[in-house]
Amino acid sequence: MHYTLRPAVATDAQTIFDMIVELAIYEKAPQEVKTSPQEIEATLFGAGSQTEALICEVDGKSVGYAVFFTSYSTWLGRSGIYMEDLYVTPAARGCGAGKGMLRRIAQLAVERGCGRLEWSVLDWNQPAIDFYLSLGAKPQDEWVRYRLEGAALAEAGQV
Repeated sequence: MHYTLRPAVATDAQTIFDMIVELAIYEKAPQEVKTSPQEIEATLFGAGSQTEALICEVDGKSVGYAVFFTSYSTWLGRSGIYMEDLYVTPAARGCGAGKGMLRRIAQLAVERGCGRLEWSVLDWNQPAIDFYLSLGAKPQDEWVRYRLEGAALAEAGQV
């Protein structure tokens, strides 16, 4: 199975949304998907978006996507890239698509002078953990990720 990579464009919004739902089902959290294809198109591809995406295709059919954006490290004094999602449909796994997308994002990080490429993975997702370890990625066990959302975010943002 041979794959190709390309930058995602606005007309990929529905495809990206569909794979977001597939990923959420795999991660046992489909109820957490609150967006729509229209919102993906507006926010990912709209004017001023700082987020980028790749589409992976096999025989002209989309089988994977990656979404990433620029981050910043005060300790390094340099930008980095945070990869929000990396997903390959189950039927296309094993053809190198995931590795290809990750390598392309790493190439972009190097070309842009970034100091790091980071992402998060669920602690029970052993296939993903094994994949990332095989590429030389190192877990950052000393850091605990926190999140504010919904009412807690609104309350924290009150003046």
